[in-house]
Amino acid sequence: MAIRSRQSTPLPQTFGQRLSHFLLGPPRDPLGKETRQHIALAAFFAWVGLGADGLSSSCYGPEEAFVALGAHTDLAVFLAIATFITVLIISLAYSQVIELFPDGGGGYRVASTLIGPKAGLVAGSAIIVDYVLMIAISVASGTDALFSSLPKEWQPFKLGVESVLILFLAYLNLRGMKESIKVLLPIFLCFVVSHFLVIVYGIGSHASGIGDLIPNAIDESENLSSQLGMLFVVSLFLKAFSLGGGTYTGIETVSNNMHTLAEPRVRTGRMTMVLVALSLSFMAAGIIMLYLLWGVSKVPGETLNASAFRAITAGWEVGGYSISGGVVAMLLLFETGLLLVAANAGFLAGPAVLANMANDRWVPHFFSALSSRLVTRNGVVLLACAAIAALFITDGKVHLLVILYSINVFLTFSLSLTGLCIHWVKSRRQHRWWPLRLFMSALGLVVCLSILVVTTYEKFFTGGWMTLVITSVVILIGYAINRHYRHIAKRMREADELFAEADISTRKADELPPMEKMDSTAVILVSESYGNGMHTLLWLLRLFPGVFKNILFVGVGEIGSEQFARDASLEDLRKGIKTTLKLLSGYCTRRGIPSSYFVAYGTDVVDEYTKLVHQVMAEFPRAVFFGSKLIFDNENIITQMLHNQTAYILQRRLHRLGRTMVILPMKA
Repeated sequence: MAIRSRQSTPLPQTFGQRLSHFLLGPPRDPLGKETRQHIALAAFFAWVGLGADGLSSSCYGPEEAFVALGAHTDLAVFLAIATFITVLIISLAYSQVIELFPDGGGGYRVASTLIGPKAGLVAGSAIIVDYVLMIAISVASGTDALFSSLPKEWQPFKLGVESVLILFLAYLNLRGMKESIKVLLPIFLCFVVSHFLVIVYGIGSHASGIGDLIPNAIDESENLSSQLGMLFVVSLFLKAFSLGGGTYTGIETVSNNMHTLAEPRVRTGRMTMVLVALSLSFMAAGIIMLYLLWGVSKVPGETLNASAFRAITAGWEVGGYSISGGVVAMLLLFETGLLLVAANAGFLAGPAVLANMANDRWVPHFFSALSSRLVTRNGVVLLACAAIAALFITDGKVHLLVILYSINVFLTFSLSLTGLCIHWVKSRRQHRWWPLRLFMSALGLVVCLSILVVTTYEKFFTGGWMTLVITSVVILIGYAINRHYRHIAKRMREADELFAEADISTRKADELPPMEKMDSTAVILVSESYGNGMHTLLWLLRLFPGVFKNILFVGVGEIGSEQFARDASLEDLRKGIKTTLKLLSGYCTRRGIPSSYFVAYGTDVVDEYTKLVHQVMAEFPRAVFFGSKLIFDNENIITQMLHNQTAYILQRRLHRLGRTMVILPMKA
């Protein structure tokens, strides 16, 4: 038996392929080590690409918390301290996630592994809805800032501009993760540098008032307590703290995207988390301090950040001319730009979560597929379409989007931290420092649960219910999809077991004559399932007894997000497809039929099959092709979405070439 395991031969490019390469860039080799090195993110680039989500929340999170205090703004110093500490607590907890799950997955993988698959479904569904809304919020907020300086007659075009911006970000990400980060890098750095300098200057120039902040806050607490009771003071603070919970979003993004980081991943992930935590805690707490020290109050039509920046720069002049307006406009422009970078972070993290869920069969398998640029393009497209739909449904109203957004964040946080608590209790004999890690996880869980409960209660009737309904629908859809896939997997296992028992050796391989290339040859397209391949082979032998002198098996191993992220998964893929092809070829050989196989690996199964088909036709001119297709009792658009149409696509391509391909049904 001749074994032909080889890479497929390149074919001339079609016009569509040339256009795709022009717009998105040339394809990348998923098997090349240099490819991974090229697209992997070092800590700095990961901070830019993944940390923008958290930093952008400093544009609205501190304001929500500060405004919730009403007239009792002296208590805001406790908010600044609590915000700083909370960011560090959640970051430390997610550093544990990075250590335990270096291949990525974040909250979804934590909940799935440490609590259970159904908890993972809830966490994953919440994260997906969260990222869709994050993209919508970020773009809507940035566009609102942009249109506030334009004529009111232009307002009807706002939704159109927001849609175009989302499509532009999707396009950048279809070209590749690193490419999108490089484009947005200057905006991110301008925001960080400018806001760092303003915060340092604003606090430094009013440093004399810092000593009075704590005493004033204590006096305010005592006065309120004597008048309304300590319970009122605690409730007011918890309400403000919870409504400012948007400040803590984005911390989980690093753990979701560990597979994109440069080696060693754990060290890179930890360094990225440090950068995210320090920058976010400094920005959020620093901005609250600016509100306090400069006596900022809410002005209609203006954000608190804008009011604070205007107060700080009020006396700034150059050559006798005031530059306050220009500086404030520049700072707000950088905030607008950062919101777009944050939306891009959603395009980086959301598809990664979808890919993980696809690998576990909660969503259609094609969400784990990689494009020629090694991007999970189907996830990018879905998030773009869903974000645009969210904008049109809410008419781009940021306050409504924020309500929908914040609840899911802390639902995911709570599930993740619950999983960590369970893990450290179960692993207490293996880890010396488990009490400290359990304490940090439990503390983070208490904080996140309190924010989740208060936020849900406060915002339930103003739109919070909508988030719960949407997320519940996504969960139910995921459960139904998984149930379907489990049914199909069971049938495939039954077929594998059935055909494995039927294989009885009758002839040795060395007794066979060599394959004659001019003889009639049957070519069977095979997936990883041995039972599926045997089903096609047995139908072939039954329908065409003695017609074909040779039988070839052609298989393609699909390199999806999981295989590309983990060398072990890629090796399992190689072993799996080769083992299947060898078993099928050996079955024919032992029955006196000369047989061999061809195998290739790639991100696009149809393209790889097409290349192998051309290669087979060149070597075996009298080849006839066979494939199989799962047939359902109630075939519909849903089943078509859940299972690829590779056989039909290849049949059409072969028919255009004047070749025959027969598709044999296999009942699901």
